[in-house]
Amino acid sequence: MSQNITHISRVFLSCAALMLFMLTSSMLAQDLSYSQFYNQPVMVNPGLTGIFNGDHRIITSFRDQARNIPVPYLTFTGFYDRKIYNKNSNKDFFAIGGVFNYDRQGDSNLRLINLNVSGSYSRILNKSNIISLGVLIGYANRAFDPVALTWDSQFDTQTGSFNQSLPSGETFNFESFNYLETGIGLNYRWQKTERTHVDFGFGAFHITNPQDNFLNGVTESLPMRLSLYGILEMQIADNADIQFDVMHKWQTVFRQFLFGSYVNFYLNNQRGKNYQFRVGGGYKTTAEVYFIKAGFQMNQLFVAASYDIDNSQFGINDIGSPGKGPEIHLRYIIKNVKPEGRFKICPIF
Repeated sequence: MSQNITHISRVFLSCAALMLFMLTSSMLAQDLSYSQFYNQPVMVNPGLTGIFNGDHRIITSFRDQARNIPVPYLTFTGFYDRKIYNKNSNKDFFAIGGVFNYDRQGDSNLRLINLNVSGSYSRILNKSNIISLGVLIGYANRAFDPVALTWDSQFDTQTGSFNQSLPSGETFNFESFNYLETGIGLNYRWQKTERTHVDFGFGAFHITNPQDNFLNGVTESLPMRLSLYGILEMQIADNADIQFDVMHKWQTVFRQFLFGSYVNFYLNNQRGKNYQFRVGGGYKTTAEVYFIKAGFQMNQLFVAASYDIDNSQFGINDIGSPGKGPEIHLRYIIKNVKPEGRFKICPIF
């Protein structure tokens, strides 16, 4: 047991050291972001499609933040994936998935609607090592509503207030545009048992650098987003596991570095009565955000929640109170009965 822990720790620490080396600035990333990033895996790496213990997986996520600024950010994600087994071999498998994102920001209701499909191929190198390659493609729409915005030309000097009936003097060629979403990723898993494994991988999104502006004649594109992560789950006792997770993602000059951990307690680990409770926390070094998190699992149903406390200059409001925001994830996994003697070499099944 001690040798296994030492081996896993070395792998994870090496991944963490690499990500720390790549941390070069302190600005918030532009794309959608969850503090519990591992609960929406395909948003980090399409290669994580199908990497779970089961056959079908459904995840819904909700995040609400920065309401006290007031520039509220509201995000919702729905995700489904499933495995497709190779009937002629137990050395590999495929997986497909679909993800829907909705994000709304600020007074202008700057909105993102995003629908993607993902697919992956996983090769089982041996009973402890699996490598997966994934791709993602989809449709995205960005839009905003200028009605709620105010402009300097609408300031009425006679009354000393804004008058939205006055012309704004601003024109936009369009208030909505569509673009093609693309992504690719690679994941490596070292797995000793169902409760002890390491995931380490890399994902890239917006590979085609789609147009990202509301004006004709303006050459702006959505820059590629890159993610590098490591997730360690390890059994430390019969009734307890520990998880460490770390991620660095960057998008041109924007950076975000996140790390967290939790302890998972097994309240009951009998077949058909698997009850777990987990508690932990984390920190986003690039935004001065602390968060606490907790979760409960009852058999195949899992609920997790976290709460961000933003102490950055951006997050502090006029009365000196830090910004806060909840995040909730709901996951359900379906396991099909396998024929006896098949897929037993790999605990991911």
